Amino acid sequence: MELFLLASSLWLGILTSVSPCPLATNIAAVSYISRQLTRKRAVFLSGVLYTLGRSLTYIILGILIVKMLVDVPILSVFLQTYVNKVLGILLILVGMVMLDLLRLPLSLPSVSENSAKKLIEKGYFGSLLLGALFALAFCPISAALFFGGLIPIAVKAHSGVGIPLIYGIGTGLPVLLFAFLVAAGTGYINKLYYKITRIEFYTKKVTGIIFILVGIYYALAYIFEII
Repeated sequence: MELFLLASSLWLGILTSVSPCPLATNIAAVSYISRQLTRKRAVFLSGVLYTLGRSLTYIILGILIVKMLVDVPILSVFLQTYVNKVLGILLILVGMVMLDLLRLPLSLPSVSENSAKKLIEKGYFGSLLLGALFALAFCPISAALFFGGLIPIAVKAHSGVGIPLIYGIGTGLPVLLFAFLVAAGTGYINKLYYKITRIEFYTKKVTGIIFILVGIYYALAYIFEII
């Protein structure tokens, strides 16, 4: 069960990273980094620190949210009683968002191009901060995956560190790949971006269907108690 939760967290992270908005953000970050740094090794190291910054943000959010939900007596009792019922509803809703059957009317924060450039000018530490800030700039899909998909898994596993860390690593894999390609001086980034967005279209649909089916199972089992 623990291995399944870790694998699910990694998959959610990868799925988040190849969604159009986060993917475009990650490519923009690597682009900012490569403009400021001429040494190939420095570009890749900055990509690693950018990924670390994203992971640290998810870990901090995970610790705060999971600790609050588990340690506050009223919330803890509510979760112990209703976690499976809530999880079923959340999975169905997240699946509907991923299938574009439901849109989140969210006004989410973003990072301006000027702010990103100023951070990159600060060197390696700036790359770390940029990753942390970009992680907070949730898009509707990434918000649904993190708050509606990952956090319930972390709460169920009582893991505010491990689960978000695995998720953060998943979100950083494409960043590391793009940073490596830039450092190596290859010209395949545009082609790779196109291929990833094509793959994302199908993986998002498949994952959305799976979320809805699992959510329906949880609803039938724990809300309606039919199975």
